Amino acid sequence: MPGFFFPHNNMTELNGKEDCKHSEGKIHKKKQKPFGADLKNYLKCMVPHIESGIKTPNSRNAMLSAEEVIQWSQSLEKLLASQSGQGIFREFLKSEFSEENIEFWLACEDYKKTKSDHLHGKAEKIYEEFVQSDASKQINIDYQMREATAKRAQDPTYTSFDEAQKTVYILMERDSYPRFLKSKAYLNLLNQLQTNTSK
Repeated sequence: MPGFFFPHNNMTELNGKEDCKHSEGKIHKKKQKPFGADLKNYLKCMVPHIESGIKTPNSRNAMLSAEEVIQWSQSLEKLLASQSGQGIFREFLKSEFSEENIEFWLACEDYKKTKSDHLHGKAEKIYEEFVQSDASKQINIDYQMREATAKRAQDPTYTSFDEAQKTVYILMERDSYPRFLKSKAYLNLLNQLQTNTSK
């Protein structure tokens, strides 16, 4: 079991920064508060933006609705297709010390949109952060897949991380996602939005 890893200067972050900074994913393992408290702080950060209905050019629906939150329960794919869903699921995974799964999945999605001349640099970064055996956010894949992914990352193509990404997705889908749907945090959020809708 590797020891705790603190990147340079992050000790101050562990002690002093507000919970709004948690969503940046810079804070590694620390003593966790109950998940409800983390979600409450996450929503405090998000809700002003959601409530004010800030319209950005790309956001068709900046408002978080009960319908959208209900859709998250249909499939992990629908949950991850939502920016708000990603954020709230990520907070849940943090409470279970497994946020590296969603971070790796998102990094792979981003990697697929990379221009070909930047593939090598991004592949190296993903490999070092998530795949190599002493990675700071090591994902849970077996030895053979780790080795195969390492080889593919050396001569990167757009599909270099597909197998590992699929494995991590299935792990989240079978393991964390069902627990997320039964969590107080998800059910309370849904209940709150449904209550607001019926007012």
